[in-house]
Amino acid sequence: MATWSDILEEARQDLGFTGDVVPRNLKGIRAALKPERLADLDAELSTLSEGAIFEAFLDDWWAQALVDSASGPEDKEQALDFADLSISLRNMRSGGQVYTHAEVEAMLKDIAS
Repeated sequence: MATWSDILEEARQDLGFTGDVVPRNLKGIRAALKPERLADLDAELSTLSEGAIFEAFLDDWWAQALVDSASGPEDKEQALDFADLSISLRNMRSGGQVYTHAEVEAMLKDIAS
């Protein structure tokens, strides 16, 4: 089974991604997000209770943190593509469900309401 760092390297090579990779944990995500997003992060975090949902939450906010830490519009688009590919590769290799960014956002909104 491929490690997360192996998956990130594969996605980096496949896409030619040269941006910084935000650590996929709350500390790394909080540090990379734009300050105006932190309240939304905390609001979603306070509603979570399941392991799979927490993983989807981390994936969603990790992708957003990568986009927030990128500079120009093309870099932001490449960061989101990198995040989507990395998450999909990890989920496919672990036998998990693969969701789009929009599907994850919808799931998290349903839980929060």
